[in-house]
Amino acid sequence: MSGSNSYRLRCSLAAHEMDVRGLAAAAFPHGAFVSVSRDRTARVWVPNPSENQVFTEMHCMNGHSNFVSCVCIIAPNETYPRGLIATGGHDNNICVFSLDRPDPLFTLKGHKNTVCTLSSGKFGTMLSGSWDTTAKVWLGEKCLMTLQVKWNGLGITIVVSQFGSLQCGACHEDCVRGLAVINEVEFLSCSNDASIRRWMVTGECVQVYYSHTNYIYSLAVFPNGQDFISTGEDRTLRVWRKGECSQTIRLPAQSVWCCCILPDGDIAVGASDGVIRVFTECQERVASAQDLQAFEDELSKAIIDPKTGDLGDIKIEDLPGREHLDEPGNRDGQTRLIKEGSNVEAYQWSVSDGRWVKIGDVVGGSSQQNSKRVMYEGKEYDFVFSIDVNEGGPGLKLPYNVTDDPWLTAHNFLEKNDLSPMFLDQVANFIIENTKGHTLGPAPGSATDPFTGAGRYIPGSGSDSQGFGADPFTGAGRYIPESGSTGAVPSGRADPFTGGSAYSSSSLPNAKTNVFFPNTDGVMFEQANTTQILVKICYTWMYAKIQCCYFRSINQSSFPSSDIVFPVLDILRLAVRHPEVNAQLCGGTEGASLCNHLLGLMSSEGRPANQMLALRILCNCFSGSHGRALLLGHRDTVLSRAGDLCVVSNKNIHVALATLVLNYAGRLYGQLTEIEAKAQCLSVASTALEVVQDKEAIFRLLVALGTTVAGDSTAKDLARSLGVNSQISKYARVSDPAKVGECCRLVLDEL
Repeated sequence: MSGSNSYRLRCSLAAHEMDVRGLAAAAFPHGAFVSVSRDRTARVWVPNPSENQVFTEMHCMNGHSNFVSCVCIIAPNETYPRGLIATGGHDNNICVFSLDRPDPLFTLKGHKNTVCTLSSGKFGTMLSGSWDTTAKVWLGEKCLMTLQVKWNGLGITIVVSQFGSLQCGACHEDCVRGLAVINEVEFLSCSNDASIRRWMVTGECVQVYYSHTNYIYSLAVFPNGQDFISTGEDRTLRVWRKGECSQTIRLPAQSVWCCCILPDGDIAVGASDGVIRVFTECQERVASAQDLQAFEDELSKAIIDPKTGDLGDIKIEDLPGREHLDEPGNRDGQTRLIKEGSNVEAYQWSVSDGRWVKIGDVVGGSSQQNSKRVMYEGKEYDFVFSIDVNEGGPGLKLPYNVTDDPWLTAHNFLEKNDLSPMFLDQVANFIIENTKGHTLGPAPGSATDPFTGAGRYIPGSGSDSQGFGADPFTGAGRYIPESGSTGAVPSGRADPFTGGSAYSSSSLPNAKTNVFFPNTDGVMFEQANTTQILVKICYTWMYAKIQCCYFRSINQSSFPSSDIVFPVLDILRLAVRHPEVNAQLCGGTEGASLCNHLLGLMSSEGRPANQMLALRILCNCFSGSHGRALLLGHRDTVLSRAGDLCVVSNKNIHVALATLVLNYAGRLYGQLTEIEAKAQCLSVASTALEVVQDKEAIFRLLVALGTTVAGDSTAKDLARSLGVNSQISKYARVSDPAKVGECCRLVLDEL
C-alpha cells in the first residue's frame, strides 16, 4: 500500500448497462483492468495519460450468450506475451480472449451450469468453479482434471494456486461468497453471515473479522499480504489494515458486487448500478472538486432501510438534532443519525475531510406509530409518511390507511409527484413493512389493481380471448388445463393455471395468501380437438400409414419423417397421460429411446411445430410415475436442450419451455439435497426471462422460480447470486394479466 491516507474517489465509469459482477487487474497495459457484467460484455480499461484521474475503454469483448459473472487474468507466456483474459458466465461456458480482438480466441465447454468463479494458477493453468458442484483445471483448451465438490452451502472447498484441495471444518454460518489467497499457506473467505475469516491451508481458522452488516461478496488482498478490502450488500467498500476496518466508503448502490486492487494501489469496485468506481490514496489522482461533490450529492439522495444496515431500531422522538453534527466523529466511517423535522438523516464521518457527510435519508425506522389518525389535506389517515427525495427540499407526504392497497397507494404517490415507476416496489414494500400488525377494520369488499384502478385479477373470471398460447392444431384460445372439469374448487383457493373457482383477496384472512407456488402438481397440456387432429393426419398421410406406426415401440425407425411427424406427436402428447401408456413408453429402454428422439426433435435446426410438441410431450410425461422417473434421470440433458430453445421467437415454444421448468421445479420441491438440479432450474428460468415476452410464459417461469426457492435457503442464495431479484422486479408492475404482477411480488417477498 502506498501510505496510510484515506481513499477518495478517483473516477466513476458508467459504461455497463447492467450490474458489474467481476473485476481483475490486467497484465497489459500497465495499470489496466477488466470488468464483466450482466450485460454479457467484458471491457478493458486503461489509464488515460492526458487525464490522470480517468480511464478509457480500450476493448469491449463479446462471446457469452448470458450474464457474465467472473473474470481472471492468465499470466503472459511466450505465445501470449500480453496475457489472456478468461470470463465465465451463466451460459456454462468460459471464453478466453486476447487483447488483439473482441471475440474469443477459444471457448471452454464442459461445465453443466453457471461458471461462478475463475482463478489462474501456475504454468498457465486455470481453475474454474461452477454451480454444477465441480471445479475443473484447464491448460490451454484442455481440461486436465475435474474435481467433485460436496455441496453443503456452508463449508469451503478451496483449490489454491498449487491446486491442492482442502476441506475446512468449523466454517461460516451461511453461504461462502468469495475467497482470496494471502500467501502459500493462508487465505481469506467471506460469507453471507457478514463475517470474514482467515484460514491456514491446514483447515484451521485463525481469525474472524466483523464490520459489515450484510452479505459480503468480494475480497482482494494488498501486495503486503496483510491488508485487504471487502465489499458487500450493505452498500460499502471497507479497507482493512492490521486486522481492523480502517475506512468505510459507502456507495450509492445497494449491492457492491466486486473489487480489485490495481498495480498503483488504487481500488476498483463494481456495483449493481452498472458503475465502476475507482478510489485512490494519491492526492494527485483524486477526482476534481466538481466530481467529488457530484458523488457526495448522489450518495446523499440514497434511501436507507435500517433493517438491512447497522442503524438499529430508530425512534425519531429520541434522536438528536443537527447540533449533534458539531461534534467530530471517533473513527472513519462512523455513522450518526439526526432528526431533521419529521425526517431521519444518516451521516458518515470522513477523516480525510474532517466533517460529517450525508449518506442518505432513513425510511421505515420507527416501529412506534401514533395510534391516533392524522389529518392531511382535509382527510384523516392512519399513517402519513414523509419521504425525502430531493436534497434540501421539503419531504413528500405519503398518506395511507390500512384498508388501502399498498401498491395502488405507491403508484398514486409516484404519479402525483412525477417520480419514476421503477420505485414502485421500494415504496410499496416500505408501506407494507411499516404498517405490519395494524388492522383497523375490515378490508374493502374488492381490492383494486394498482395500475388500472379496476378490480383485482380473479383467476377464471377473464375472457378466453387473451391470445396467449393458441393451440396450433385446434386454433383455440389460451390453453387452460382441466377447463372442462366440473369439480368443485374450495372457495378462495383457485388454481391460477386452471382458472377454476375464482378467489378474491378480500375473502381470505390474509390478502397476501400465496395461491401460485409452490406448485407440486405439475401442469399438463390437455386441450385437444380430435377432429382437427384426425383431419391433419389424413391430410398428411394415407390413414393406413399412420396405423402402422401409431403406438409402436418408440425408436428412431418407428417415427415418420420429421417433416410430417407432428400429428403423431400431438396424439402422443395426449396418450402419454394415460397411466398404462405412460408406463409402456417411459419405462426401461423404451423410455430412453423416447427421450432421445424428443431431444432430437428439439434441436436448434428442428421445425418449430416439432420443438413445441416435443416440449409438451415431456411436460405431460410428468403425469405418471414412470415418466417422472425418466425425466428426472435425464434432467441435465433435457433442461439443457430445452434452454437452447429460448432464442426461438415462438410464444408457444416459450410457454411449453416454461411449463417444463415448472414441472421440474415441482418435483424438486422439498428436496434440500438436490442443489445442483435446483441450480439448473434457476439458471434456465433466468435465461428464459431474458428473452421471453409472452405473459403466460413469464407467469409460469415466475411460478417455477417461486417453487424452486420456497423453503430452501440455499436455493434462495443461488437465486440472489443469479441476480433474480433485479431481473424480475419489472414484472411486479404488470397488471394485465394481474397474476403476473401478484406472483412476481410473492417471489420477491420469498427472496
